[in-house]
Amino acid sequence: MKIIISNSSDKPIYDQIVEQIKNLIINGELAEAEMLPSIRNLAKELQISVITTKRAYEELEREGYIVSVPGKGSFVSAQNKDLLKEARIRIIEEKLAEAVQAARTVGISMEELSEMLKILYEEG
Repeated sequence: MKIIISNSSDKPIYDQIVEQIKNLIINGELAEAEMLPSIRNLAKELQISVITTKRAYEELEREGYIVSVPGKGSFVSAQNKDLLKEARIRIIEEKLAEAVQAARTVGISMEELSEMLKILYEEG
């Protein structure tokens, strides 16, 4: 499992871990019932605090992406990938609606907004 932590990101480190693990699960790179690295091993690998990795795993468990079994470890939970993808699409739609509202507020046209989105999409 490859996780990259950016010190220059606005997002907290635990949130970066959560987002990257979610993406690995949604994209099928982490399979159902696959064991995740232990909290200690991930902390050591990323050279971060055990508390930070514990917080990330707790968040993933709270959101239903993983399940922790005392004494055994943390595993990717059994879930419907279509439902996960649908939840992510809903978040994207909400953020796009905010962007559209902000664009209207400052008088940006649909064409300009579309061009901005195209540039941002191609950069990513």
